[in-house]
Amino acid sequence: MDFTPTPEQTAARELAARIFGDLSTPERLATCGTGTDAALWKALCAAGLPGAAEETGLLGLVLMLEEQGRTTAQVPFAATCVYGLLAIGAHGSPEQRARLLPPLRDGEAVATGAFPARRGGVRSERAVDGTGRLTGTVPVVPWLREATHVLVPDGTTRTLWLVRTDAPGVRRDSVETTAPWSAGRLTLDDAPAETIANPDANPDLAPAPYADTLALARTAFAGLQAGVCAGSLARAVSHTITREQFGRPLATNQGVQLRAADAHMDTEAIRVTAYEAAWRRDAGLDAGPHALIAAWWAAEAGTRVVHSGQHLHGGIGADLDHPVHRHFLWGRQLAGYLGAGAEVLDELGELLTAGRHPDAGGRPPEISGSPRPQPRGASPDEAR
Repeated sequence: MDFTPTPEQTAARELAARIFGDLSTPERLATCGTGTDAALWKALCAAGLPGAAEETGLLGLVLMLEEQGRTTAQVPFAATCVYGLLAIGAHGSPEQRARLLPPLRDGEAVATGAFPARRGGVRSERAVDGTGRLTGTVPVVPWLREATHVLVPDGTTRTLWLVRTDAPGVRRDSVETTAPWSAGRLTLDDAPAETIANPDANPDLAPAPYADTLALARTAFAGLQAGVCAGSLARAVSHTITREQFGRPLATNQGVQLRAADAHMDTEAIRVTAYEAAWRRDAGLDAGPHALIAAWWAAEAGTRVVHSGQHLHGGIGADLDHPVHRHFLWGRQLAGYLGAGAEVLDELGELLTAGRHPDAGGRPPEISGSPRPQPRGASPDEAR
């Protein structure tokens, strides 16, 4: 494995860092409420960053999402890239790719996903021409209020369907979640949809569309969580260095140092597991189990880190208007999205004990244990 970014991935990350750093400031975030920062989203699309996710791969997207997480920028970047550009690019037909990808790259369309599939949640009826009708409810869909398209998996067959939010039979109701993600409740009543399927794909070789998209989402949002945690920790370090108590900085207190060190190691664990899952998918290897590992670290360690960041701020961390509180809220929301820690661990355990995985020829998949976090920019060999 070599997680060293390519020149293209490095350029995309640096551009994302500059745009997010310049435009996603605490002052601007305070005026956004729960909606999207339209000016920031327009700037990202004008710079070509959504389209860059197709060119730089999943690892490139993870690197860019880290930069979004550092500033908790309110844009549907992860959702549009995962559920739109990457999912349709990987599993859509040539006609669907030609029709849907350009507006997603330009920001004229916004995609999200009603994931994960829940049995009995959404039911579909397929017509002969490949279109279908969907009925059911998904309680919480991130960025639904901003979306023009929703990727919806059938709760039983796991077939992927694409629904336009302005179609008849589609209802969106606002839902307030922990993080301001313009979330909504999706209700489908015999709503028209098109199936996402590539007729030229070899079913024996191509990954299952639903499983692949879920792994994509888990990896991408783990990368977003790594950025959220890094931003929270950076604010905590800055605060404890400058804040004095009993005539000396808080950072000189051993308990503060240990708490910050643990948060740093947890953040690096989230980062390296997300990198591994993304690298494996980009290399054409099975990444499903590794996406589960990344999701588990994002849920369990991510919660610890954002709690530490808030705690190290003392009473200031409880101020709802303080920037570190946004990291706390985002971290908590990401910890439960696509499966809480215990749920993800249970799924991973079932996969390991079943012993049926294409990557291992009938044996349990080879999965590394607790990762040894690497310094940023170091190769795995150097880290070892």
